[in-house]
Amino acid sequence: MLNSVQRSYLGALASKEPALIQLGKAGASEALVVQLKSLLERHELVKLKFMDFKGEKREISTTLALSTGSELVRILGNTAIFYKSQPDPGRRRILLPAD
Repeated sequence: MLNSVQRSYLGALASKEPALIQLGKAGASEALVVQLKSLLERHELVKLKFMDFKGEKREISTTLALSTGSELVRILGNTAIFYKSQPDPGRRRILLPAD
């Protein structure tokens, strides 16, 4: 579980990056979950842009975080930020602050 310092750090990192995935008419399909898992393995930090279902973004984001084993860093506007640490310490791109 991320603390507030780590969430803030990840949010700052994500602000400089474009959204890598979009959620549209198809909603949170299995294909979207698979794609999000793949992106998290490669990038660790992924932004998802809501094109549709904007009223349900909190519920959908929470479900996606549970489905992918990631942490929902924050939702800012119509963009959700997800983080999942690389299991192999040698391949980690993001080092979180301790506190």
